[in-house]
Amino acid sequence: MSERPSPLGPDEVTADSPFTLPGFFDALSEGRLLAAACADCGERLVPPRPACYACGSRSLSIEEQPRTGHVVSYTAVHTPPPAFADEAPYTVAVVELDSGARLTGRLDADYEDVAVDDPVALTVREPDEALRERSLSYETEWPLHVFEPR
Repeated sequence: MSERPSPLGPDEVTADSPFTLPGFFDALSEGRLLAAACADCGERLVPPRPACYACGSRSLSIEEQPRTGHVVSYTAVHTPPPAFADEAPYTVAVVELDSGARLTGRLDADYEDVAVDDPVALTVREPDEALRERSLSYETEWPLHVFEPR
């Protein structure tokens, strides 16, 4: 599903554009996981960006992505930023979605229970008050994306 052809000019990438983090999180809060798809090299960028980091092209379109994939890499965070100190240790994973795009996020599993190639599914959670208090002012309404084992 392509929503917007490119190349994009500077006037076309506004704060609510899906090629920006606010636009990405707005779509995510509506239940849509978006990627920018490069017309020149086929790379998928999640979150979307206005230029391809693989080839530099600005010929991009927006595509909805599947919420399922598998773990490519993972780690346990033992020394998080101070705002998240009470949540450590927690697991973070790089997930390759079934489309081939990759997204990093929290994995709702203990580090010891995770392995490369484990199947996972993305869930979207509304931020709770504690998370809103730790967020930057422009992030307070952004949903939290978390991968869960399937």
